[in-house]
Amino acid sequence: MSSFQRCLPPLLFCALFALAGCATYSARPLDLAASGKTSLAELRHDGTLPARLAPDDVVRLALDNNPDLVAVRAQHGIAEAQVRTAGILPNPVFSGSYANVLSGPGTVAALAASLTQDLKSIVTLSSKRHAAQAAAQSVDATVLWQEWQTISKARLAAIDLIEGDKQLALLRDNAALWQERVRRNRRALEQGDATLATLAPDLAAGSDAQKQHDDFERAQQTRRRDLNLLLGLDPKVKLDLADDLQLPPLDVAAIRAQLPDLANRRPDLIALQLGYRAQEEKVRGAVLAQFPLFSLGATYGRDTSNVKTLGPQVTMDLPVFDRNQGNIAQERATREQLHAEFRARLIAAKSEVEAMLADQVLLQKQLEAKHALLAQMEPMATHVQSAFHQGDIDERSYVDLVASRNAKQQEILALQLVLHEQQIAIATLVGAGMPHAEMPDAQTITKQGQP
Repeated sequence: MSSFQRCLPPLLFCALFALAGCATYSARPLDLAASGKTSLAELRHDGTLPARLAPDDVVRLALDNNPDLVAVRAQHGIAEAQVRTAGILPNPVFSGSYANVLSGPGTVAALAASLTQDLKSIVTLSSKRHAAQAAAQSVDATVLWQEWQTISKARLAAIDLIEGDKQLALLRDNAALWQERVRRNRRALEQGDATLATLAPDLAAGSDAQKQHDDFERAQQTRRRDLNLLLGLDPKVKLDLADDLQLPPLDVAAIRAQLPDLANRRPDLIALQLGYRAQEEKVRGAVLAQFPLFSLGATYGRDTSNVKTLGPQVTMDLPVFDRNQGNIAQERATREQLHAEFRARLIAAKSEVEAMLADQVLLQKQLEAKHALLAQMEPMATHVQSAFHQGDIDERSYVDLVASRNAKQQEILALQLVLHEQQIAIATLVGAGMPHAEMPDAQTITKQGQP
């Protein structure tokens, strides 16, 4: 039996052993029939849903069912796989050859084998592992920021619908008021008690009031569809929302006190810091990669005269031209870009919060002024309504005053909506009422990065 034949069973055993640990492929076809849920009962949720959903109920449903969030959360698995990849050393390299004697003085077949390991990959392994771990935590922070934004969108969409329904009711009353005025004038015109000159302005005003109602009704329909899309519902599903809003009061002093520590609590800023930390490790890895390519191993040989040799084998490139200076410069430039980007984002975040807090003060003053005007108009509207029914005031004066009162109520509702929207935006920017976020320290990343 030849040497090759004697070596064949162990080689086959090693090959089969290696194949036993390999992953297998299985297809995962796309769902071409995917569509929105047709009822609330099909959505994932914990507990029992109330008959009328409050904004907080909508938020919980969005966090569990928003299709975009489901896709974004899948990035965690990709990042974890990259961490595992970064922590794996390259396989040792085995090479072998076998040659039968065809002619000449040889008596046995020649045999050669070597086993080597790349040492450069061991030098850079730690920096690669730490960079991948920081990048994975950056992905998690980005996902959390997406959750914060989804919470804000869901709460804002619910409040827009609730407040919008109130505005729509006012517009409906206003349109009905003018329709009644036009109907009376038409009847007077038919009886010869009015002229087209008196009817024309009322027709124009009634048409404008109906157009405002119709435009706002279409806007409300669009808001309902957007909310359904946010929850993964079919556009035809109509949610029943509670009409009472319980928004917590805005604590300006507490928010300003949180601004200095904003970088350690806001997920998008945390993600930028972790991305910068990963880049720091890449710079460190690029510097370590100046270590030349160096492979160390052992080699065994036997020639055709049966002379056997065994000894070390070294392979090393000579860093004459390429000392990794190009990669080092590139990684340092990227680090500088991330440094400037984080500084700009942090300044913009703090300035945005300060600007919104100033707007809140202005909006509150305007809202108080409008409430004061409405308080003056309400008794007059009630008095003029009684006077009109008793025939003490003409219909046009009555309609004008009631329409002005409705317009003022509309202004107040619109201003309240802007106030609520800014409060939600501020809560998102500073993390009030949001899932907890905290910047991990470098030691945490180092421990998590260890195999």
